[in-house]
Amino acid sequence: MARAAGSVLIVTEADDLHADAMVATLRKHHGISPIRLDMRDFPRESGSFRLDRAGTARSLSHVYGLDDVAAVWWRRPNRTVVPAGVNLADDEFRQAECDGFLQGLLWSIPAVWVNDPGADRTATRKIVQLETARRSGFAIPETLITNDPDEARSFVDSRPGAVVYKRTGTGRGEFSETRLITPADLHRLETIRSAPTTFQDYVDAECDLRVVWIDGVEWTVRIDSQSGVGRVDSRLDTSVDFTPERLPAAVSKSITTVMGALGLVFGVLDLRVGVDGEYYFLEVNPQGQFAYLEIKTGLPILRSLGNYLVLGDATVPEE
Repeated sequence: MARAAGSVLIVTEADDLHADAMVATLRKHHGISPIRLDMRDFPRESGSFRLDRAGTARSLSHVYGLDDVAAVWWRRPNRTVVPAGVNLADDEFRQAECDGFLQGLLWSIPAVWVNDPGADRTATRKIVQLETARRSGFAIPETLITNDPDEARSFVDSRPGAVVYKRTGTGRGEFSETRLITPADLHRLETIRSAPTTFQDYVDAECDLRVVWIDGVEWTVRIDSQSGVGRVDSRLDTSVDFTPERLPAAVSKSITTVMGALGLVFGVLDLRVGVDGEYYFLEVNPQGQFAYLEIKTGLPILRSLGNYLVLGDATVPEE
């Protein structure tokens, strides 16, 4: 059934190529020109929220039609950018006021959200993901997340095979690859005191899978990661084969359980198929990259997400 008429809002960075592609997709398939918003434009641009007996009204000086929004893609939101002053306490106060205003202005829109901002924030926490995946039936490599150097050394020493380490947070700093831990790394463990780090059994793989999940619709891509330089981290090599794949029913069920428990309608999951035939959960990114998967395989992922934003149905009719 078609969703009630209304516009689509994409909240993201100004230079987000995924948003560019979605704008083109919505124009082509639905005749819609979505609204784009980079939160860093506030408070340089002005905004207001008004409430009276007739209802509510939202406005931003450089964006039109907020009150007509029916669906929001919470793609890659930023914090507002408040010019620094001479007093840190004043700066913190103004930052909090600007963030509180703009987030409240947007979050109060009675729209379909991809994803709900609260669920999105909780789901980005790797510890929450891993615990949720474990309870949903997934195999998880044995894991330690800690800022205790002694605990980390003990974990590495206790494992029968290789161990990888990777970041625990989800900030947008410089790309951080997953690496096998070496003796030299063990001598640098004191640095984790101010940067809790994830240590995990290395899974000898047959291949890696990246799954784009949109309200129960799966788009799965098999990545032949073991034939290139991305044997440890499949994100490091896009020159290998990328092919559409179908998941076993039990794995699909576990994904649906994970996404439901996390409150997500969209996410990009990384799985690893071990040489033992097990499907291991690595992570889910509610704001994950996927356009390159469509380029590599021809899967209509952008159209699927666009259909959900406009119609509430992520399926793509066969042509």
